[in-house]
Amino acid sequence: MNKVVSGADEAIRDIEDGMTLMLGGFGMCGLPEKSISALVKKGVKDLTCISNNAGVDDFGIGLLLHKRQVKKMISSYVGENAEFERQLLSGELEVELIPQGTLATRCMAAGYGMPAIFTPAGIGTEVAIGKEVRNFNGKDYLMEMAFEADFAIVKAWKGDKLGNLVYRSTARNFNPVMAMAGKVTIAEVEELVEPGELDPDNIHTPGIYVHRIFQGENYEKRIEQRTVRKREI
Repeated sequence: MNKVVSGADEAIRDIEDGMTLMLGGFGMCGLPEKSISALVKKGVKDLTCISNNAGVDDFGIGLLLHKRQVKKMISSYVGENAEFERQLLSGELEVELIPQGTLATRCMAAGYGMPAIFTPAGIGTEVAIGKEVRNFNGKDYLMEMAFEADFAIVKAWKGDKLGNLVYRSTARNFNPVMAMAGKVTIAEVEELVEPGELDPDNIHTPGIYVHRIFQGENYEKRIEQRTVRKREI
């Protein structure tokens, strides 16, 4: 089965209004920026986006927010984005904040075919309101449901035409667990190679999880908060 598509526009071709999307990345690192730009161009709306964060105003998911294409954000960290803040405070955007470990594990559970997980994170806080609590060995745990996403969209450093993926350093972040979890997984890569060119011992996401793959070009690779050491005189 050929998984290679010509580019981002073809990869996201059947994403429709109202769908739920997982988007890999952590801050500016490992964002599927070409796919996000294609979604902006396509104009799909009322999206539910599951992502560690909401990008910044002029990059990543922030571009979708500016076009009012996102109905709900499910995230852990939502700083650095003034438009997100404005929409949240005005009631235009639904927001579900989730502890970061819980977010990752709910993605993983979906990939493993588990319906739910139990976690101590959030016990005794607003996170627990309306959720089932069970006690194991004298300790309370929240039951959190696995995510159900129509599409998972991830970014990798290298991939082959069978969909096997290799992430680079911290760009691995949420990408591997989300790649497992979508009903359809789209991967954009910086370099697309022939099957057999990747070292099998270094593959992070097996191609069995990936449905479509394409090679992007001219990635920006922004730095969210640039910090430099003062030069000693």
